Amino acid sequence: MAEGDGKTVLVTGGTGYLAGWCIVELLRRGYRVRTTVRNPAREHEIHAAVASQVDPEHRLSVHQADLLSDEHWGRIIEGCDYVLHVASPLPVSQPKDPDELIVPAREGTVRVVGTALDAGVERIVLTSSVAAIRGGNEGRTLDETIWTDLSSPDLTPYVQSKTIAEQAAWGLASELDARERIAAVNPTVIIGPTLTDDTSASLEVVQRLLKGMPAMPRLGFGFVDVRDVADLEIQAMTAPEAGGERFVANTTWLWMSEVAAVLRERLGERASKVPTRIAPDLLVRAMAVFDGGIRSFKSSLGKRTEYGTTKAQDLLGWTPRPIEDTIAETAESLIDHGVVEVPAAA
Repeated sequence: MAEGDGKTVLVTGGTGYLAGWCIVELLRRGYRVRTTVRNPAREHEIHAAVASQVDPEHRLSVHQADLLSDEHWGRIIEGCDYVLHVASPLPVSQPKDPDELIVPAREGTVRVVGTALDAGVERIVLTSSVAAIRGGNEGRTLDETIWTDLSSPDLTPYVQSKTIAEQAAWGLASELDARERIAAVNPTVIIGPTLTDDTSASLEVVQRLLKGMPAMPRLGFGFVDVRDVADLEIQAMTAPEAGGERFVANTTWLWMSEVAAVLRERLGERASKVPTRIAPDLLVRAMAVFDGGIRSFKSSLGKRTEYGTTKAQDLLGWTPRPIEDTIAETAESLIDHGVVEVPAAA
């Protein structure tokens, strides 16, 4: 009998990067999957993306729903055994009005979690982020016991939205005496192969390096493979011991210069545009005035922030793949989907 035989999982935000891989992995393990979209015209995109990896065999259905509306959620969740709440805005640059991110993240999370708990769902896995851990705590080793300090200056709207949404979910679960029916996964920067040419903002680091830039900022990030995050979500969904727990999903922390080195080593001539120089911090801060993607990270310049993942590994047996392989596969995928044009290999 397949692992997921007879079980139904709702994955919110089906057009998203991580959601797509969650759907693929659930189908591979024998689950029936429902997923949501705001625009029903995009249903065919989801089916095409998933079919590139696995035959859904009529076990995948797509439903229209909006995080800012109560409409449809009760009907969609009814009869589901589990919910992976993945949908949440992830912008390339930060909006001027933080509520553009905070409101849909918080309201959507409360709406989905509340409806799922009322419907008797066994486990809800909330896709949060290390953004809900890192804010105000940069430059040291962090784990699931730590929360972003919302009183810290210069928090981006994205960091605020992820922290507020996750706290709202735990608060609601506590009010309903249902913390054991919730688990949270807090990924670092998610990279890996993309299922479509509609790429995620989390792939920006690899994408920018491949396209070339005069020099790299002295920035670093924790990185994790999208397929490993999907695996952790499913483990957190089914493992009894995962109830009421947060799990950091991270493989390793790398400077952008280290990512660039992997790209040059693995891609050879196709990585000829990848920079080798490091930009002075002062220049990067000046560039941030005009580049929203850089502006989001300027407070992290030169800071190394490590993330502990012993809980996921010890409690659930989670084992992520080598990040060097993931970086190379990310680049290959971006090239194959025409997102990045690179010189042809000799």
